[in-house]
Amino acid sequence: TGKSGALISKWRCAVAHDSHRDTIAKFNYIKTKGDDVSSSFMTGEPFGRQIWTLDEAQPSTDEEVSEDVMEKTLKRELVPNLKEKTKNEEKTEDNNIFGPLSPIGGLVQNIFSFDKDNESHKEKSKQDETTKLIETMASGGRKPMGFDPSKNPNSCDQIFRAQMISSYLEKNDGKFPEDIAYLQDEGEKGEANPAKTATEAAKRGIAFYSLLQSTDGHWAGDYGGPHFLLPGLVVSWYVMGCPSVMISPPQQALMLHYFKVHQQADGGWGTHIESPSTMFGTVICYLAARLLGAHKDEDWIKSGRDFIQKEGGAVMTSSWAKFWLCLVGCMDWKGHNSVPPEMWLLPNWFPFHPGRMWCHCRMVYLPMGYLYGSRFIYSQAETDPLIEELRNELYCEPYDSIEWDRTRHLVASMDNYSPIPTFMKFAQNCLSVYENWKIFRPFRDAIRKAGIDFCLEYMRAEDLQTNFIDIGPVNKALNMVSAFHSANNDINDPAVRSHMMRVPDYLWVAEDGMKMNGYNGSQCWDTSFAIQAVWECGLLDRFPVMSAKVWAFLERTQILSTECSQSTPAYQYESCDSRDKFYRHVSKGGWPFSTSAHGWPISDCTGEGLKGVLALMDSPVVMDGVKRGILKDIGPRRLYDAVNVILTLQNEDGGWATYENNRGFGWYEELNPSEVFGDIMIDYSYVECSMASLTALADFHEKFPDHRKNEVTFAIKRGAEFMKSIQRKDGSWYGSWACCFCYGCWFGIEGLIKSGESASSPAIQKCCQYLISKQRANGGWGEDFTSCYDKDYAANGMQNYGDDGSGVVNTAWALMALSAAKCNDVEAIRKGVRYLMSRQLDCGDWPQEGIAGVFNRACGITYTAYRNVFPIWALGRCVATYGDNIDKDPKILATKSQN
Repeated sequence: TGKSGALISKWRCAVAHDSHRDTIAKFNYIKTKGDDVSSSFMTGEPFGRQIWTLDEAQPSTDEEVSEDVMEKTLKRELVPNLKEKTKNEEKTEDNNIFGPLSPIGGLVQNIFSFDKDNESHKEKSKQDETTKLIETMASGGRKPMGFDPSKNPNSCDQIFRAQMISSYLEKNDGKFPEDIAYLQDEGEKGEANPAKTATEAAKRGIAFYSLLQSTDGHWAGDYGGPHFLLPGLVVSWYVMGCPSVMISPPQQALMLHYFKVHQQADGGWGTHIESPSTMFGTVICYLAARLLGAHKDEDWIKSGRDFIQKEGGAVMTSSWAKFWLCLVGCMDWKGHNSVPPEMWLLPNWFPFHPGRMWCHCRMVYLPMGYLYGSRFIYSQAETDPLIEELRNELYCEPYDSIEWDRTRHLVASMDNYSPIPTFMKFAQNCLSVYENWKIFRPFRDAIRKAGIDFCLEYMRAEDLQTNFIDIGPVNKALNMVSAFHSANNDINDPAVRSHMMRVPDYLWVAEDGMKMNGYNGSQCWDTSFAIQAVWECGLLDRFPVMSAKVWAFLERTQILSTECSQSTPAYQYESCDSRDKFYRHVSKGGWPFSTSAHGWPISDCTGEGLKGVLALMDSPVVMDGVKRGILKDIGPRRLYDAVNVILTLQNEDGGWATYENNRGFGWYEELNPSEVFGDIMIDYSYVECSMASLTALADFHEKFPDHRKNEVTFAIKRGAEFMKSIQRKDGSWYGSWACCFCYGCWFGIEGLIKSGESASSPAIQKCCQYLISKQRANGGWGEDFTSCYDKDYAANGMQNYGDDGSGVVNTAWALMALSAAKCNDVEAIRKGVRYLMSRQLDCGDWPQEGIAGVFNRACGITYTAYRNVFPIWALGRCVATYGDNIDKDPKILATKSQN
């Protein structure tokens, strides 16, 4: 922990325009007339962007409206009797002990600067008290500013949360919101002060969470977890010549710290932070650690090497790890199965065309095809002594003696979650003949160049449509290397620089070091959920500035719907011809998972974003702000665009997939080459996407009953029929994007209820019975990642990182499902509510427990926001359904629940 503190000192999270200014300054770039903004400047909406930097905030330009100014305006105009600071008070802000530049002790003590020579004894005492309070509030129920992965490998975002709490105090004269003001009450300091009612607990939860809201209106947080993301970035950095503007020495140190603290006792690394060791995780993390500067004789490195050697060497890792090894020159390309770029030249009607694959899958294999077809290898591989060392360390036999073609299908059992089907192995063997037999060379060479050229054109379109963020971290790194290669290894090429400028979007700093997020954040997703939770609690106007900032954020985040976003090259790709050529669905009007600049709309994110806006339309304060011009309007035309995105994304089966309609067939999974991930080849209809989409349509229809009335009502009906069709025999729904059945059941029940299904219907009653059967003795519910992996409810609940098998997030999901169904087992509801209240921390936060998210069945991912958002939401819903007094007679409550 002490070493972590030294490494993390002085890092700060910059958002929105502040983040753009920091990046532009770092690249010493000054925009001049005639510049090609598509390739050499920061494009896209700034709102939602979050990066970690060591530099102080840059001054804003005349062109910008600072988010800080927006925040002050909202306070002044929307909060009655708010006293603005005088100019004299503003001059003394630098010495305010609550300021964002004040020390907050412990691990973060060196993040901020403070002139101790000028502080009085009284100020020092007050400073120490504030330091201790902020540390405790940011700790998520753990030892303040500490991290012990042997107890829990999940970070609880102590660094970010401490920064935000300190900033809030500075902006609000050192005072907390009313509902947690007791934390500063001299008479109650250090004493437990539990909430007496569910409503009080919800108010405290919202008050605490409001401290963490960024100036642009979104909530930031750790979205890490997978171990295979950061190594890909490190390999890219290394083969591009280790540019310090991309990964600086301080970042290297933090990344090394991350790898070190997450190493398992057996010397290996898991595929994600809660996974047992795998060869996939171990080989790629070991490679990255060495490239970052770890010495081969360090004990932890030797331990990792021993694990790899014990399992048969790097030839036994999975194909994605092998790909990175090939790029850096630590594996011959003959050891990797063919990824032919000429597949893209097949006619679109061809039964198996890469354009039909799930977008995340095809956008990874697109640059893989380019790099494989180009046989890219790190230019210094044969002379770099580190690569020579790695060739000796990673294998059990001399590197030059390995018969690489014989290793293509080798994979350790621990990596083989989704074994390569027999037909795919046969196809790969045929492609090996195609790649290596001279008889095919004239034909291959003739069409390969065309395939490579199309891949390059397609990647260029993806880069511009996403403002060089790209759809995810894997294709981000691969696209960047591809741009570097196509520019003849010119690190100063405008496209390469634009790529590097967006690398910080993926990096996150927490108490376990610096990691690469699974996306450029979960900003819109978390914020949309959060404001719906506040709405269901009936407390939007109790927190007017917070609610107004969310409106401003959602307004700026709707894709290709603002002046800023429509001025980017991405808008040019919204034409029908461009969308057809590059296999994109309509984007305009959708909401993203993260930011507008990211540019990829998703069905459920559009649904939740739309519901967030509709909820805020119920706030008199927010609507007054819109009417007075303090907030920008989100007019009906923009809501119609969102509805259009949702309606056009509905699949033939009645359900909704993620980014696009299902274009492929189930048999595509017979061609899944990944080994480590399941169900990645096509975009399936999911219970989560279907619920979010049809409930958004239902909420929209209530406020706009005449817009596309027949289409909307028919889509809702079809969506409900789909959801019932995928309900399991035991009454549950499998959650594909979180852990797992409690999550799926919430989406299943809520979707059916909103579609008009009676709460007494067999489908809903069976799911309620299923959930009740999973409630634990302490009143909570709990699952861990094994539910997702095994597709079966975790028998021991959240065994390792929960509370006697229960967890606050799973409990919240179960309560939201049961209360949506107006479950008449009120004692079960009451026990669940009491559990959530008992687990709430004094400051209004809840403890960080096990990993909550998942993707592709086999990889967990972190959502630190979930521990706040869903308990608040569940408490609000239970109060709305059953009343606030949980000690009422169950019969009275049961009567209320049935009315």
